[in-house]
Amino acid sequence: MFTPTPLNLPPYPFKLTQKDNVYYIFDELRKKHLVLTPEEWVRQHFIQNLIASKKFPKTLIQIEGGLVLNQLQKRSDILVYNTAGEKLVLVECKAPKVKITQAVFEQAARYNSIHQAKWIVLTNGLQHVYAKMDLDRGSFAFTPEIPEYPAL
Repeated sequence: MFTPTPLNLPPYPFKLTQKDNVYYIFDELRKKHLVLTPEEWVRQHFIQNLIASKKFPKTLIQIEGGLVLNQLQKRSDILVYNTAGEKLVLVECKAPKVKITQAVFEQAARYNSIHQAKWIVLTNGLQHVYAKMDLDRGSFAFTPEIPEYPAL
């Protein structure tokens, strides 16, 4: 049974349901109920934070998109596009008990070697790490926040 952890993100009035001792959360973007895992709890909060606090358009957010890395099928948690279809932000979500480490950043950087997004965000709901990518130089700079969508 999953007990929602308080996160370092604003609360949202999620639609939670329970069936046969399994909890579900309604994903507003995909319009379906998902099993409420700790990682899904973080992902749904972070998506709502992007929409409500950072003015990200719902229609430009892709959740759990597939990618092929070293001939293996992988899945990125959240990918945000601009209106021209360019990838702007790659978000890697972890459960609150998973620490944001160098290994987590390296995983997101490997995914971004395929996506080529301008930002990488790592979150476990408690800690958020933002990196602005310089794709031409193959470097990055950590920042305290990600800008609102119109400024990206």
